[in-house]
Amino acid sequence: MAEKTVEQYYLPPPKVGRWEGFRTFLWNSETHQFLGRTGASWAKILLFYVLFYASLTGFFFAMLAIFYQTIDLDIPKWQLDESLIGSNPGLGFRPMPPEENVESTLIWYNQKDDNWKYWTNQLDVFLKEYTEENPNRVHCDFGEEAPPGKICDVDITSFHNCTSATEFGYARAQPCIFLKLNKIFNWRPTYYNATSGVAEGMPKELKSLVHNVTNADSRKDYVWVSCEGENPADVENMGDLEYIPAQGFASYYFPFRNTKGYLSPLVAIRFVRPKTGVLINIECKAWAKNIFHDRAERRGSVHFELMVD
Repeated sequence: MAEKTVEQYYLPPPKVGRWEGFRTFLWNSETHQFLGRTGASWAKILLFYVLFYASLTGFFFAMLAIFYQTIDLDIPKWQLDESLIGSNPGLGFRPMPPEENVESTLIWYNQKDDNWKYWTNQLDVFLKEYTEENPNRVHCDFGEEAPPGKICDVDITSFHNCTSATEFGYARAQPCIFLKLNKIFNWRPTYYNATSGVAEGMPKELKSLVHNVTNADSRKDYVWVSCEGENPADVENMGDLEYIPAQGFASYYFPFRNTKGYLSPLVAIRFVRPKTGVLINIECKAWAKNIFHDRAERRGSVHFELMVD
């Protein structure tokens, strides 16, 4: 006689309220489940994620360690033409306008008010590292370059009328603007001098200076600097200029090799008698055979405006 088959039917769970269902989800005393999982299930999934993220962290630090083996923190891997910044340095000027006018290049102040102190304070901050003691700095001169591991000092006290003691000339309506050549690792200038010739676009006065300075027995090479008004009216309103301590950056400051404490060489431009109450557009250029000028991209040059009321 065939056994009678007993059919079993699925019984839906009893209907419970939302609050009671939520409490059961948090902790089910019948199945000993917390948030729908037993303790063993939670332990397994926790162990999985601990191992998973530990592996990811270990892999990341291993790749980071391998990456740091391929670079030198003091010497860039890509240099000169192979680098993003290339081998054509630009010029920078100080002091800079306030940060809220980040795109402005206007140096404006009223001689009779104290607002010129903003500009002198900016220069004091900029020149602070030049006045700090550093045993790594040595005196350099032409034929006396810094030994390995040392850097050439920039003597701010030799800037005469362009020092903090003279308020950088701002109180006397004879403001000083400092120029610096942007640093490019291992870049060596190719100099204009009496032997190699001068550039066609050089101002007449600078051409004469290059021949006079470099015709001496002990030749003094510079990355030369010239500043001119951009328009005929600017040339007239700008007046005479004084370049301090020289009209260029001395050759013994190059090349830049990221030696600790390195100071960029500076040239101070003192406006002797700028016309007051007018805006003066000025362009300064650096001159070396391997510096090329592009006014649109400001390659090898810098533009700023000066207005003294």
